[in-house]
Amino acid sequence: MNILLDLMAGILGVIIGYGFGYLQSAAQKRNEKRERSGKFTAWVMIPGSMARIVYLMVALVVIQVVCPMLFDGEMQWIVSAGVVIGYGIMLYKQLIEKIFPNPKSLV
Repeated sequence: MNILLDLMAGILGVIIGYGFGYLQSAAQKRNEKRERSGKFTAWVMIPGSMARIVYLMVALVVIQVVCPMLFDGEMQWIVSAGVVIGYGIMLYKQLIEKIFPNPKSLV
């Protein structure tokens, strides 16, 4: 039973970390597109960023309240490790995209 709970905690952490990374990546791509199109100005640096920050903060508060109720002791560390792994996956994907911008040309 402990192995199943540990696995669930890790998967939940990976989903949380990957979700945060995905939202940040999507916002970055959207702003880069605006910058290339010329619609990006200093006065409107990152439209929608405050709403995204509010959503992320609400999600973090919910996670901080719900996860300790679901997972106690060492399982909280497993959730945290999962968050790091999930966010790390997104960072790794971004790094690969920057190193190899068009993977079809490599084949």
